[in-house]
Amino acid sequence: PPLPRVSVAPCAPAKATGSVMKVVDVELGDRSYPIYIGSKLLDERGELLRKHVPSKKVLIVTNETIAPLYLDKTVKALTADGKIQVESVILPDGEEHKSMDVVAQVWDKALQSRMDRGTTFLALGGGVIGDMTGFAAACYQRGVHFIQVPTTVMSQVDSSVGGKTGVNHPLGKNMIGAFYQPRCVLVDTDTLASLPDRELASGISEVVKYGLIRDAPFFVWLEQNMEKLLARDPEAVAYAVARSCINKAEVVAADERETNDIRATLNLGHTFGHAIETGMGYGTLLHGEAVSIGMVMAADMSARLGWIEPSMVERIRTLLVRARLPVTVPPQMTVEQFKSLMAVDKKVAAGKLRLILLKGALGSCVVTGEFDAAKLDDTLRHFCAKK
Repeated sequence: PPLPRVSVAPCAPAKATGSVMKVVDVELGDRSYPIYIGSKLLDERGELLRKHVPSKKVLIVTNETIAPLYLDKTVKALTADGKIQVESVILPDGEEHKSMDVVAQVWDKALQSRMDRGTTFLALGGGVIGDMTGFAAACYQRGVHFIQVPTTVMSQVDSSVGGKTGVNHPLGKNMIGAFYQPRCVLVDTDTLASLPDRELASGISEVVKYGLIRDAPFFVWLEQNMEKLLARDPEAVAYAVARSCINKAEVVAADERETNDIRATLNLGHTFGHAIETGMGYGTLLHGEAVSIGMVMAADMSARLGWIEPSMVERIRTLLVRARLPVTVPPQMTVEQFKSLMAVDKKVAAGKLRLILLKGALGSCVVTGEFDAAKLDDTLRHFCAKK
């Protein structure tokens, strides 16, 4: 079925800069919410956060890397009118800390601060902080309010939008979690200035994904503008973030809880990638790095099935290499390890592995368990043999 198209509204310029803020709405009926995208939003548009805080208390959840950079600025944005009380909890940084033990620190702080059901949890950080804060909010007193302030490309273009929250388990990534939508997402693109180059590239892998699964013109734009993105050109970054959010918002509006396979297409490369992350140990590779490898593997398998031209695999690989992303499997990973870890993937249904594969023209994909398993074996052998 055709997906809903999301309109983007330009809003009033931020006072001192003249920069235009964009608003993308995630349409989910009475749980719809805005994504605000622009420069200097934390400095100059604090009211955007305050209007989504229904009561007087906010718990900011951040990590030891982001806190020195943006915690004071976020507290100032929330408390400017003197009506909101703010507490904060600072967690360790990294995928390896995305666990029940660490998320419990959020609940500890909330209980110690006597926070009630009207409280708002605010995630200030990347995808790990967003996922853990959302999960903490979903569980605390059976659900408190939740706001996302993502500070990485990965979280701004993907993980902060759509309500997937959770933590990792030693046996599988993101296996413990909940669907829980935020009240708003505030994307201040200036926060990307402090992002390490490796994290920037990691986030770009999710941007490339949108071009592959549903937005061919965007893929072509990325081929033409990748160096501008890597150089953090403000216009290129703002365009890529906004277009990615539009794509994500349309998919979430059509299939919030991944019940009809539309949302599952967002997981292109993720089944292979999650296996790599779990097999290598969480935090060894960044999520986007693992997804980059996974997308090349999915494209390779699609070509072996005859569903896309081999030249498309090379086109994808070339763009990801230009983005400074890995495209080969770590030498420690084996075919048997892949098969074992992929068997516990969340997209397994009735014992059958389902993959997101490319099929047809650029911008088209399928979610399917109906494929020649020998071709999967061929792809795994091909990538694991490249030592």
